[in-house]
Amino acid sequence: MKIFISGAAGFIGSALANRLVEEGHQVIALDDFSAGSQNRLHPDLEVVQGSINDREILWKLLQGVDCVYHLAAKVIVPDSILYPSEYNHVNVSGTVTLMEAMRDVGIRRMVFASSGAIYGIQSEQPLREKLNSPRPASPYAVSKLASEYYINTIGRLWGLEAVCLRIFNAYGPNQGFSFTHAPVIPTFLKQCASHGTVIIHGDGHKTRDFVYIDDVVSALILASQVPNPQELVINIGSGIETMVSQVLDQAIEITGIEPEIVYNQRRVGGPDRMCADLTLAAAVLGYQPRVMLAEGMRLTYEMDQRLRAQNA
Repeated sequence: MKIFISGAAGFIGSALANRLVEEGHQVIALDDFSAGSQNRLHPDLEVVQGSINDREILWKLLQGVDCVYHLAAKVIVPDSILYPSEYNHVNVSGTVTLMEAMRDVGIRRMVFASSGAIYGIQSEQPLREKLNSPRPASPYAVSKLASEYYINTIGRLWGLEAVCLRIFNAYGPNQGFSFTHAPVIPTFLKQCASHGTVIIHGDGHKTRDFVYIDDVVSALILASQVPNPQELVINIGSGIETMVSQVLDQAIEITGIEPEIVYNQRRVGGPDRMCADLTLAAAVLGYQPRVMLAEGMRLTYEMDQRLRAQNA
């Protein structure tokens, strides 16, 4: 099968692209490398540097493609609050531009990486696709929800088939992190290993649904195989609600080192609780998460040298 992946050099995109190549598919990878790295990608990939808003590149690369995976996006929530127009241009306009190109070259199948962030603050958990109305709390979340609406509406009007996966807190080896973008799991592991300082926003009781990268990739591949999907939106997570303090406890157990802990009560840390209901994922995709948090964090620590380097 010939497959096109936008945002292929990112954390999730690279894991997906590499798996598909290893399974024998022809994969065309597009990325502007503003955040991702080509070093993550399998040498057998056809890699093209370019913008998701460049119609000419898209028309060229999409020729003969059987399925499109759309993962290209700006993803740093605090940055989206400062620069919402950039997030709208890349995340929303990029989605529409890609779908126009798909229509023009005759491609009917797309899998879109949306986000659990679109739910925002909700009074009930776990979060269900049909029962919990989206309440996005950042321009990033708005851009993902807007993309879902465009994909489903255009799909209905043009006869395109698409599955939108609302991916919760994905983690695993080679996840990008920095001072301004500090995903909980790699940051906690690295800070513990280096005898550093862990900053917890709030009291540590906020919960998230952490899902290992291999399970996310499996869900993306399963989504491409759904027969005749119509406006299909599906949660992808672990289905387990985990407190931030529990993640820290696990990081301490894995590294054997207890860091200095600082509680920042001033910074808003998003919803108090998040957990994905996986009923629809199980029924439609046959999806079941296989890697639980303790194993996933151990694998992340063992496989990602950056987390163990004292001076990284």
